[in-house]
Amino acid sequence: MENNHVTKLEIDLNAIDFNFNYFKSKLHKNTKVLVVVKAFGYGSSAVEIARFLASKVDYFAVAYSDEGIALRKAGIETPILVLHPQKCNLDNIIQYNLEPNIYSVRLLTNFIEKTQISKLQNYPIHVKFNTGLNRIGFNSNDISEIVSTLKNQPSVYVKSIFSHVAASEDLNERKFTLQQISSFNTLTKEFISHLNYSPFKHMLNTSGIINYSEEAQFDMVRLGIGVYGFGNNENETKKLQNVLTLKSIISQINTLKKGETIGYNRAFKATSTIKTATIPIGHADGISRQLGNGVGYIFINNIKAPIVGNVCMDMMMVDISTIDCNEGDEVVIFKNQQHIDQLSNIINTIPYEILTAISQRIRRILKI
Repeated sequence: MENNHVTKLEIDLNAIDFNFNYFKSKLHKNTKVLVVVKAFGYGSSAVEIARFLASKVDYFAVAYSDEGIALRKAGIETPILVLHPQKCNLDNIIQYNLEPNIYSVRLLTNFIEKTQISKLQNYPIHVKFNTGLNRIGFNSNDISEIVSTLKNQPSVYVKSIFSHVAASEDLNERKFTLQQISSFNTLTKEFISHLNYSPFKHMLNTSGIINYSEEAQFDMVRLGIGVYGFGNNENETKKLQNVLTLKSIISQINTLKKGETIGYNRAFKATSTIKTATIPIGHADGISRQLGNGVGYIFINNIKAPIVGNVCMDMMMVDISTIDCNEGDEVVIFKNQQHIDQLSNIINTIPYEILTAISQRIRRILKI
């Protein structure tokens, strides 16, 4: 269905290309690159990002099988790693040639059963070890059971072994991260010693590429938020190009006299006569209610316009008393990475949350 919404998210594919090459330049020539496109490509468009990068990357990763299926249906043929598969989705994973992360004996057993029923051979799986993030993954005491389960069955093979660093962006946690890397090296050495082949290894995310490429580059890296323009620290982000710009228009301009209120619960009361603009975007589109009542701001004609009153479901109001503007004029909700970082800090969250909250009803526009 065609989307004619006036609120739009511009996606700069040239910036995606620049950021991808920036991180690629930090790697050895033969290091594989996986780009993470889960959560609709961090709030952008997983399909469009994957289409653009398909010829440049070795892998894509998604969180859940439905995300991978959407890429396959869009014609993406690049290998796709499903990071958090569930037992009920294993048939679909096989049907759409997706590659599951196997993180428990239960899931390994279930998936082998599925491949045997389908009479498959050498179906690629990826084995995840928990080295300190403590979400999902095998531990060292699981190795013997994994090996025993894999032994003498030809239906699957371990294509890669991986783990996830917990605090790669925080150099105060460098000691812990190095302990994770050491644990991963120990685990993989022991695990591979029981196989008659050598899966490739990967551990680093965006901040890991920045801070630990010498210690843990291994055979592949997983590039997530970095390709979308964020380096998880101010200096690195400055080196990246802005990918996402969220824009809308002014629907209506109103004059509030002293003592009048605006929005739900009369949260804002004018102390003098002011002008406000109503913008067709709200908390259903990802604009947190925490940004209301003067906390957050947008840009109109490159001038900050603070949000007044509570953010509504489908609209919000901003103070334009000092801005020369008209109904129908363009406004910028998210200007660049620095703007998103500032808003994140104000409401004590992270850019990941702000980006992935952007509603799918907002129109996506590609720039190239």
